[in-house]
Amino acid sequence: MQAKMTVGYSTVLPRESVYDIPCPLIHALNLIGGKWKLPILWHLADTGGCGFNALGREVRGITNMMLGKCLKELERDGLVSKTELAAGKVRRVKYALTPQGWRLLPTLKELYQWGKEHLGVESVCQQG
Repeated sequence: MQAKMTVGYSTVLPRESVYDIPCPLIHALNLIGGKWKLPILWHLADTGGCGFNALGREVRGITNMMLGKCLKELERDGLVSKTELAAGKVRRVKYALTPQGWRLLPTLKELYQWGKEHLGVESVCQQG
């Protein structure tokens, strides 16, 4: 039998469904969940910010519609900022991580490391 490890927070599940009460972990996973949000966050962290088209080229396989949807959600949730740039008559924007987005990165790096160890093989994707 394995000894109980202290994790520094309560692991006791509430009587209610964890989906019906405010659970910080589920809230965080809902903010970054889905197929495309993590690759978007990784790329913005790697570049320090970029435009819509550059982001679409780097996050391979994403459609413009899905990229726009994810960016709007990440902006709404305070993880990404959108800045309009003056470029003559052409409307340009730059997307970048907010301070809240940057605060998330150490946790994502730890999760990356855990996933790498769990796979038991060298990762084919690079850590941001």
